[in-house]
Amino acid sequence: MSSSPSAGSGKATSVLISSTFAFTVCFAVWMMFAVLGIPIKAQLDLSETEFGLLAAMPVLTGSLVRVPLGIWTDRYGGRIVFFLTMLVAVVPIWLMAYATAYWHFLVLALFVGLVGGSFSVGTPYVARWFPRNKQGFAMGVFGAGNSGSAITKFVAPALIIAAGGAWTVVPKVYAVALLVTALLFWVFSASDPSHNTGKSVGFKKQMKVLKDPRVWRYCQYYSVVFGGYVALALWMTKYYIGEYGFDIQVAAFLAACFSLPGGVLRAAGGWLSDRYGAYKTTWWVMWVCWVAFFILSYPQTEFTIQTASGPQTFHIALNSTLFTVLMFVVGIATAIGKASVFKFISDDFDDNIGAVSGVVGLAGGLGGFVLPIMFGFLLDLTGVRSSCFMLLYGTVCVSLVWMHFSFRPAQRKRAATAAVGSAA
Repeated sequence: MSSSPSAGSGKATSVLISSTFAFTVCFAVWMMFAVLGIPIKAQLDLSETEFGLLAAMPVLTGSLVRVPLGIWTDRYGGRIVFFLTMLVAVVPIWLMAYATAYWHFLVLALFVGLVGGSFSVGTPYVARWFPRNKQGFAMGVFGAGNSGSAITKFVAPALIIAAGGAWTVVPKVYAVALLVTALLFWVFSASDPSHNTGKSVGFKKQMKVLKDPRVWRYCQYYSVVFGGYVALALWMTKYYIGEYGFDIQVAAFLAACFSLPGGVLRAAGGWLSDRYGAYKTTWWVMWVCWVAFFILSYPQTEFTIQTASGPQTFHIALNSTLFTVLMFVVGIATAIGKASVFKFISDDFDDNIGAVSGVVGLAGGLGGFVLPIMFGFLLDLTGVRSSCFMLLYGTVCVSLVWMHFSFRPAQRKRAATAAVGSAA
């Protein structure tokens, strides 16, 4: 469904800016355990797996609510659904400052995670204000709100240091910021009833998309480019502290070198997808990630060989500079990939963007939930920190194989058509 003819470009721009700002704040809140989880881990003496579960808990709720929120957006409009989603999360975020036991944090984190569902609200809401040939770019701009992950890495450590090491200031500031954001969004956004499906499209009809194999394919791609991004955004601060011995402020800053391009460059991914197509863009994204994760997977290694002049010891490791450069490249690739996957959706499911984006967003979010837990489990099991990249390398391999065999028939058809045309 494209933009209503009556929708002025001024309203469309206002909707895009207000929605992107709101999503940026929501994402910053959603990712706050990337920093907040570190002092909580020390306070409660958590294992790596327990830390992974705590960090991932908001991602679980933010993933599960994406499907119903996407459907409600199709029916009732993105403005009201987006606004209410932010309001509901304000109180649980504030209460986080008063939690003392591990289960307190887990339960409250579930409610905090509601703001993560805002993505499946904003995507169809924004897309329908723009014509088809600009939807990839518009969704990419909105998706740049993922940069909220980097904002958390700058803001949260600064707040903790300013408060003399008291982490409880962070949820209080975030709760106030989210409330103000919700009010600003309501003032500067707009509604167009023609964008809503109303009750004419039932739940069962919307969920028929699950029978389409393309939806499952896009779910797998998104679980890599978005799920992997979320998992690494949650994990990298702690990784820098454990692997390279940095303090929390330096570690968070370096982790932001991955999170920031992974968010702001999503608009570039939308533009590239509009220009070169979703398939080509996603294909190259997967190959870049494949190479980067292969290099990042190699653990710090020291081995000794016997030479003619005696034993010779070699040390192989990524220093912090090279590691950060590679993570920066991965951040760029995932930013482009997140946009290109949703270009697939806007091309193939124009009349049901909300439901499909909800399902695909759910898959990506579940990837972001499961992966940090698996990172922690693998680290507890093997003691090898780079095991997280070994796992991600495997998921990218699956995507590349699936893409190859899924699109090969279409490529053969195009080649045959081109051959017939040239012969004529």
